[in-house]
Amino acid sequence: MDNFLLILMYLCIGMLARRIPKFTDDTPVVLNAFVLYIALPALILQKIPALTFSTALLIPAVVPWILLLIVVATVLLLSRIFGWSREITAALLIVLPLGNTSFLGFPMIEAFFGGDHLPYALIYDQVGSFVALATYSTILAAAYSPSAEKATLKSMSLKIVTFPPFLALMLALLLRNFSYPPLFQALIDNLAATLVPLIMVAVGFTLRFSLGGERLSPLLSGITIKLVLMPLLVYAGCYALGLEGKAVTVSVFEAAMPPMISAGAIAIMAGLAPRMVANLVGFGLLVSFITLPLWYWLLQI
Repeated sequence: MDNFLLILMYLCIGMLARRIPKFTDDTPVVLNAFVLYIALPALILQKIPALTFSTALLIPAVVPWILLLIVVATVLLLSRIFGWSREITAALLIVLPLGNTSFLGFPMIEAFFGGDHLPYALIYDQVGSFVALATYSTILAAAYSPSAEKATLKSMSLKIVTFPPFLALMLALLLRNFSYPPLFQALIDNLAATLVPLIMVAVGFTLRFSLGGERLSPLLSGITIKLVLMPLLVYAGCYALGLEGKAVTVSVFEAAMPPMISAGAIAIMAGLAPRMVANLVGFGLLVSFITLPLWYWLLQI
């Protein structure tokens, strides 16, 4: 619980920093860049070597892709029922399948379950969420927005293989049987420790809430699908198959994360319901601070 309270405090610090003139609008961009290029690769190099390879790893690797298919079908069905516009439907298709599995997922999993669960979260994020972001979300944004750059197999492949956390994942897998020199181990330990506070301060800095009279059905549907339906499907599916352990716990908890900020940014840059997307990300994050402890409680039963 102390770690969860620390996360809330980091979030509040970010919200307060927004009111200090010395912190410009580019502050979260700089913080996120440090996380993506330095802190997250360090965490991967730190945690992946401790991962024990087994069939259980298939769970966090496959679950995000199964959820993606289910969410796409659900959004298309609800769009027909509620008569959502093409713009809103496209935005939900881009944002909802992908959770905030790294920027929020890693701190939350460490806070609730401990660092020994993080390797499974890294697999969920890198094999599932990130690859889907670089392929599925990019293709949809290009298809639905006439102003978006058309995605090609070459551009998507290049985006994946040059992404620093992905490169760190490949390197960590290659170095699994080697021990790091003590100085290098101390370096990655210290850099990895910066990930949680920097992420949450950046999130707090960017947090915005403004309904502005927009339609509530896509917003409420989106939050319900992301924070309730998706983790419930994973929980019920694993229970029905008799699966258990850290891989299952992490998969359920990662599925319960609010919409991914990066996916929201892609939808907004494509001009797809920007206000609805911003609110979905913002309110989804806020509500998740209530739902995530509930999912933690359920997973402990």
